[in-house]
Amino acid sequence: MIRLRGGRLYDPHNGIDGRVRDLYIDAGRIVAPPRGKAAASREYDLRERVVMPGGIDIHTHIGGGKMALGRLLLPEDQRQHPLRRGRRTQAGGGMAAPTAAAIGYRYAQMGYTSCFEPAMLPSNARQVHLEFADIPLLDKGSYVLLGNDDFLLRLLRAGSEPQSVCDYVAWMLQATRSIAVKAVNPGGIHAFKFNQRRLDLDQPNRRYGLTPRRILLALARAVRELGLHHPLHLHGCNLGAPGNVETTLRTIAAAEGLPLHLTHLQFHSYGTEGDRGFSSGAARLAEAINGQPGISVDVGQAMFGQTLTASGDTMQQYAGHRYAHPRRWACADIECDAGCGVMPFRYRDSSYVNALQWAIGLELFLLVNDPWRIFLTTDHPNGAPFSSYPRLIRLLMDRGFRNDCLAAIHPEAARASHLGAISREYSLYEIAIITRAGPARSLGLSERGHLGVGAVADIAVYRPQRDAERMFASPEYVFKDGRLIVRRGQVLDAAPRGGRVLCVQPEYDSGIRRRVASYFRRYHTMRLENFPLGDELPQEYAYAPLRPRS
Repeated sequence: MIRLRGGRLYDPHNGIDGRVRDLYIDAGRIVAPPRGKAAASREYDLRERVVMPGGIDIHTHIGGGKMALGRLLLPEDQRQHPLRRGRRTQAGGGMAAPTAAAIGYRYAQMGYTSCFEPAMLPSNARQVHLEFADIPLLDKGSYVLLGNDDFLLRLLRAGSEPQSVCDYVAWMLQATRSIAVKAVNPGGIHAFKFNQRRLDLDQPNRRYGLTPRRILLALARAVRELGLHHPLHLHGCNLGAPGNVETTLRTIAAAEGLPLHLTHLQFHSYGTEGDRGFSSGAARLAEAINGQPGISVDVGQAMFGQTLTASGDTMQQYAGHRYAHPRRWACADIECDAGCGVMPFRYRDSSYVNALQWAIGLELFLLVNDPWRIFLTTDHPNGAPFSSYPRLIRLLMDRGFRNDCLAAIHPEAARASHLGAISREYSLYEIAIITRAGPARSLGLSERGHLGVGAVADIAVYRPQRDAERMFASPEYVFKDGRLIVRRGQVLDAAPRGGRVLCVQPEYDSGIRRRVASYFRRYHTMRLENFPLGDELPQEYAYAPLRPRS
């Protein structure tokens, strides 16, 4: 048994806001204090330390073809950011496009213990899961990408019963061992294959006559009917386009009261006011979100510096390829699922557009009232590498620092932003919500994101500092499943493979498999029997199915 003595706990799931308590760990779980004179075999003195659950990143691109392409397009990222363990430099590093080893190390070194790949193409599922197996230290999960897959679009065009859609979604979740469903520009990626360059919410896809509204509603209803914890994870139409705030507001209304998660909202929050035709719509969106308790969001904060944009939204990635830095880019079409686009990019504080994007993300964080419905992300790597989280946390917690940064950006962007007038500063309790308790609740991770008895002993211990960036960049201790894996920023224990894969296994009518099998024989290059993930994956790879909602 391990005793963590005298730490100041921040555990929003259990309503604990800075209370001093001891924690006990046994067999990888947090347990009740022992009775009588039972002694701990190991004790850590955590007096004057901040103790939180392990961090949970609800949206980070860490697996699949996009990141493999990113490493090819940005090899200098590996050279400039090698992975070091103590005094040794290990093969494979990177920040914008990190290797599997670097992903596990860098997340753990910030106190994160669980991460979720938000856009896994079904035909790429095997590749994603094999990459997951190589990411050390972390628990992982993925969201299966639907909404542009030809089979689903055919179902909807034919007017199939909603139950058929539910059965297909459930079968796909099981076959790919996913935890949630993601839709990217519904119908738009497929439309791009037929040279349609833009698709608004109520604009029909020329190939199928389906609007994004109809596709997202069908998926949102299926997610609800199947009892998934996480709502439909939606990357909406018109990402990055001036004026797309109107589309986002109409998308919220289009959900018709169904739960919906709007991802990387910063990229969907742009107006057209002002001489430059580009402005912030954050205040309007925050007002709408505050009035809709069924809507949750992650921000996709943009941070200044070199990164990589990687998305299944081929339509929008192609539209922005001329802005690549360095000038390299790639687009791909993948089976009958969807596609992807990848290009390096540098956000500059001297650019009006980039500077206003930075400000818009912070406005969203500070104007959405309920921290349980907004989560800390940079849409790694699209807005910035996940390694920028400590600086982002400081921007949220320290108004003076935030205003100093605001004064250093493009002056017209600073004047166009409402950021300087916002006085809110996040507390440690609120940081624990948006990086731990909130994501765990949204994903249905009842054993993670908190420090209560029975929880998995994923714990991060920080030394309090006035500079929150320094504090969150290097925890004093990180425990994973009760095992000490990081001490003072140094990784101590990293198995070559590690972590569990969290997934859901909803029930479905087996008849849908016969229909899918017929479709595969006619259209796919892959045989159906080679498609679902089975027991051939590495033995170290443990799946942990979650129970659906009742």
